[in-house]
Amino acid sequence: MAILAEAEATAKPKPLANCGHRCEHEGRDHRANAMDRQLLFICVLTFVIHLIGTLAYSVRTRRIAVSFARFSVLVLVSRTSNSFLGPFLAKRVESGIGKPAAASLLLTDFRWLLVAAALATIVGALLIPTFQRLFCRAVLHFQVHRSIPKLMLHAVFKGGLSHMRTDAAVPRAANVSAMRHGGSVSVGVTALNVVAVALWTVGVFAALYAGVLDPAVRVTSSTLSSIINGGATIMMALFIDPHMSGLTDDVIDGRVSEQSFRRAVVWLVASRFAGTLLAQALLLPSALLIVVVAKAL
Repeated sequence: MAILAEAEATAKPKPLANCGHRCEHEGRDHRANAMDRQLLFICVLTFVIHLIGTLAYSVRTRRIAVSFARFSVLVLVSRTSNSFLGPFLAKRVESGIGKPAAASLLLTDFRWLLVAAALATIVGALLIPTFQRLFCRAVLHFQVHRSIPKLMLHAVFKGGLSHMRTDAAVPRAANVSAMRHGGSVSVGVTALNVVAVALWTVGVFAALYAGVLDPAVRVTSSTLSSIINGGATIMMALFIDPHMSGLTDDVIDGRVSEQSFRRAVVWLVASRFAGTLLAQALLLPSALLIVVVAKAL
């Protein structure tokens, strides 16, 4: 009887222990699913930012001031996405920085974000013909009503959706095949665009990942994205944007044909995609550079 009582006493806690072990696994699975949803949301924000950046190449009408004013609505969406992207990224880094193999896991997360940027560029390139037609229609509508709210209501409720069906188009194979004949964008400007897009894409990611590589300087590192982004800003301001502005004026004045401008857009979109791929290679070196600078300050 004593042996039986002892066996019963030792056997009773086991179901509780198993339950606790199972509950712990369920809690970890729930947190993992939450983190996966968080990564998906961050990828969506990254996708939106780079999609709008790619569509910007298609903004070409003879009403330049009105066109850029209307495109600023999409820029607002991009900036809003960017304002949410930073805090969500920082939270993900803070949540994972103390875990085993944090550097490897978070590096994988950042590489997925760069994949989202590359996919957004591809989707944006495919949408350029449709977006350009819809954008021209929106500019003409604004010329009549002079109201962004009315324009948005018209796009949703008054036939705007039907215009999407009629204006939908895919890129012409002739525009893509014409790349081999060159374009109005020089090789130097195209190469600079590749590097500038890569630096601009990887700057914030590298600054946050630098804090993972050396948590002792993670606050300082998170403020040093300008070390990487600054190079992209200089190249865009001094070389790429002036070249494209002059090219746009030449098209309006008739000195450059529409076909040449289309080839230029194709080259710039292709170089943007190449830049998102180059960003994969620059992520780790950029983060290491930021760590060095953060320690030296």
